[in-house]
Amino acid sequence: MTKTIQRALLAATALTLIAGGAQAQMATQDWSGAYVGAVFGYAKTPKNEGETIVFDKNLDGQFNDTVTTAAGANAFSTGFCDGMAKGPMAASGCVGDDDVDWELGARAGYDWQFGNLVIGAVAEIERVKIEDRVTAFSTTPAFYTFDRKLESLAALRLRGGYAMGPYMGYVTGGVARGDVKRDFRTSNGVNTFVRSESDSADGYQWGLGLERQLDGRVRLGLEYLNTKLDDEGYNIRVQGPAPATNPFILTNAAGADMRRTDDEIEVHAVRLTASYRF
Repeated sequence: MTKTIQRALLAATALTLIAGGAQAQMATQDWSGAYVGAVFGYAKTPKNEGETIVFDKNLDGQFNDTVTTAAGANAFSTGFCDGMAKGPMAASGCVGDDDVDWELGARAGYDWQFGNLVIGAVAEIERVKIEDRVTAFSTTPAFYTFDRKLESLAALRLRGGYAMGPYMGYVTGGVARGDVKRDFRTSNGVNTFVRSESDSADGYQWGLGLERQLDGRVRLGLEYLNTKLDDEGYNIRVQGPAPATNPFILTNAAGADMRRTDDEIEVHAVRLTASYRF
């Protein structure tokens, strides 16, 4: 967890506790029932330093090939960067990712209470805008940028908590699906680039939180969530009509496939929650 998220977590915890006041009674309150609510928070994806783009130049499904020139040199010896290329040459550098955003969403759930133990389920849908890019530079020179944007998340989680007075601490975990918009950009005007992709990524969430009842119906809380999604559906096939000596069709006239090495989208989020129990 980054220092920024740690500071946000501590600050939000303080706000939640202050809202409770010092006179909270320790008698266990009722947490059972259905509720609806909203979430608002801060989301960030870790920087993928060291990520590259890999190639399958003989189309055998194995992305472990080196794309070479007609002279046998590595066509991508100039390297890779984390972000969007500023120009066709590696020396131009890259623009960093928009890997931080605010998230806003809605939730609905149901809790069952057994003494101090509370068991429940919650469904959420939220809007978030997080971008993650990686670029390869060829010796042509040219750049090749893979861009993905996580635009929304839906999740269904279980949670288990322990209630003491108006407070309940809990852990939560479940499945998640993200709506992902993918893009590919290149300064290579010689080859043809054919995309193969899907528009979603599936995975899971886990986290922990603290809630406080204000009047038996209204609850305020603080939550940390870690989301991991598998992003498996985005390859680029590089084809002609380039000359036969073009590195991408030098081995196989049908072309070569390329993709990014990181197939996981990870998001850390610290959120404030508000809900109303029926």
